Amino acid sequence: MNKQIKYKGKKIEFKECNYPKERSTIAFLHDSFGCIKLWRDFPEKLGEMTQCNILIYDRIGYGDSDSMGTPQREKDYLEDEANIFNDLRKIWNLNKIILFGHSDGGSISLIEAAKYPENIKGIITVGAHVFVEDVTVAGISVAVEMYEASDLKKKLSKYHGDNVENVFWSWANTWRSEEFRTWNIEKFLPMIKCPSLIIQGENDEYGTLKQVESITNKTAGNSEAFIIPNTGHTPYKEAPHIVLKKSAEFIESILKG
Repeated sequence: MNKQIKYKGKKIEFKECNYPKERSTIAFLHDSFGCIKLWRDFPEKLGEMTQCNILIYDRIGYGDSDSMGTPQREKDYLEDEANIFNDLRKIWNLNKIILFGHSDGGSISLIEAAKYPENIKGIITVGAHVFVEDVTVAGISVAVEMYEASDLKKKLSKYHGDNVENVFWSWANTWRSEEFRTWNIEKFLPMIKCPSLIIQGENDEYGTLKQVESITNKTAGNSEAFIIPNTGHTPYKEAPHIVLKKSAEFIESILKG
């Protein structure tokens, strides 16, 4: 059963599954369309495989959390999200955690590990971005066409309800804006000292392998690239068994280390 907390007047929906208390917690950070429900059973499966506690939450504006109120975002919104998560981490009393972030959630995880290194034991990212590429903007433009011409809005409404317009356009308008083309978080990478597993689908429609190369080459901690053939932006859904196995091995190596 999901739970709620209040953060600066906003309701935040979260879910936790507990295994042995002495084990670490894996915190999941979702993408620009994501929420607790869209992770499906992936977090629970990873928790069971590793016997780690898990925590999943709907970021403000997503799923069953309160609306963000506006579709316009600041250029540094992902750093703001990392700061929010760090505040929430304190409320949840989580220390020495492992982050698992997809897309935007991956970028947030990188910033979190850089700014608050004492609290993070390791990070796993899937389809994370550290700068904007032409393929990113092109992929978003295709998504806009689908949103306007297909039943994509109806599908997303099942998960985000009345927030769906803000969910979609806050992402599309921000990432396609001229101001955002210079967005870059590579400055944070040398500050990341914990181990990281950087996963990306070979055919990711929102980013090239230059994203992975930048992360693995510039982080201070040990960083491993894991490219999954014949998959796109969501390999944890397209090839869940592969991602689960690799992620569990990586987490076990951290816990033993």
